[in-house]
Amino acid sequence: MLNFVTQKCVDYSLMFSNNTISYYIFQVKIVNNLLKAICLNTLICMANESIIIFKVIYVNKIIYEQTKSVITELCERAKLSNGSVVVVGCSTSEVVGDAIGTNSNFEVAGQIFDALYDFAKQKGIYLAIQCCEHLNRAIIIEHDALPFADQVNVVPQPKAGGSLATQAYNKFENPIVLEEIKADAGIDIGLTLIGMHLKKVAVPLRLENNKIGEALVVAARTRPKFIGGERAIYNAEML
Repeated sequence: MLNFVTQKCVDYSLMFSNNTISYYIFQVKIVNNLLKAICLNTLICMANESIIIFKVIYVNKIIYEQTKSVITELCERAKLSNGSVVVVGCSTSEVVGDAIGTNSNFEVAGQIFDALYDFAKQKGIYLAIQCCEHLNRAIIIEHDALPFADQVNVVPQPKAGGSLATQAYNKFENPIVLEEIKADAGIDIGLTLIGMHLKKVAVPLRLENNKIGEALVVAARTRPKFIGGERAIYNAEML
């Protein structure tokens, strides 16, 4: 059926309004008037089935690329180095345009995690994925990042921990669960609140890449505290 549509139509286009995933326009141009007259109803039915496949492929690509842009910008602006830890909170409900906690999406979480993890492995940084409130915002992280930390025992699920945390637990090489960490930087996808897992002092970052799907993205880096008063001299590279 898909082959027929592919052969008989000269233009398929999926377009996103304002780079969101809210609206889809599927345009089909018929090869000739005879095909339009004879097969229009059949073609429409087949196109309606085809749009689902095209939509999923295109949405997944957009989500992956948006996430990659976010973590790339964060890494550059926060000056993250090998071994740095980035905490990530994410509401996939917000990403797909729904209210936080109402429509967890495991497939969307997979695209977000893959983009984050691909980049993290390339740059030598560690991801700390924050669970949802049901698990007290516990952290899923690679054992190598904090090998001597005190672990807790829980296995996150999409409805009890969150879809992104579940993806992380399934895809990390050796995942552990911690009650808390102190990360070097953070990404908050959908305003989930990640401040409890950031080192002092947190510095907000206004990213140019500030949306993933329909979700707003905020970020932060951290810096050491200043001590010593007015006569102190500070290391400019640590500001």
